[in-house]
Amino acid sequence: MKLVLPPGNFKAYLFDCDGTIADSMPLHFLAWSRALGEQGCVFDEETFYAWGGRSVADIIAKLNHRDSLDMPVDLVEHRKEEIYYESLPSLRCVPEVLEQIEFGYGRIPMAVVSGSKRESVVASLTALNLLDRFDTLVCAGDYQHGKPDPEPFLLAAERLGVAPGDCLVFEDADLGIASARAAGMASVRILQPWERAAAVKAAPSAASASA
Repeated sequence: MKLVLPPGNFKAYLFDCDGTIADSMPLHFLAWSRALGEQGCVFDEETFYAWGGRSVADIIAKLNHRDSLDMPVDLVEHRKEEIYYESLPSLRCVPEVLEQIEFGYGRIPMAVVSGSKRESVVASLTALNLLDRFDTLVCAGDYQHGKPDPEPFLLAAERLGVAPGDCLVFEDADLGIASARAAGMASVRILQPWERAAAVKAAPSAASASA
């Protein structure tokens, strides 16, 4: 399954990490479920995907408010990341995104723009042998306002020395797409895991119908 890119002579590629480069969202959901379950908090899968692109601290704060809890942010964040790191040997790339990374490497500058902490992003990219492909990483803690604010993508463009309008963003989350749009950047939406599975399942039927 190939990505359809918007028309344009783009001078930089900006990639979200989780769910875009790394097919890590199912692994993150399991890590969240275990870490929050230890605190007596339920985090359903629909809400998990709806909140994609938010920082870990923001998610915990919202869950505390939603359920009238007082979960310690640092403790839950550390536990969630600990469980996620245990799953890294099974981490895989999103194939169609990997194709674009390999195409762009050495041709145009590329950045990762993530709502996760730098340690988590580095761990994922290292597990995928892709860390050296990127000129800069923009992660939680590098900016004041996270997605859907344009600040993370604008910071990446500034670091790369490329005008925002010349950047193409690859994103799986609605918040990330909104952030790219607010930054004046074109974007490509990466399908969620169940959407990719449905597309692959439907492909043979479509081929048979056209034959």
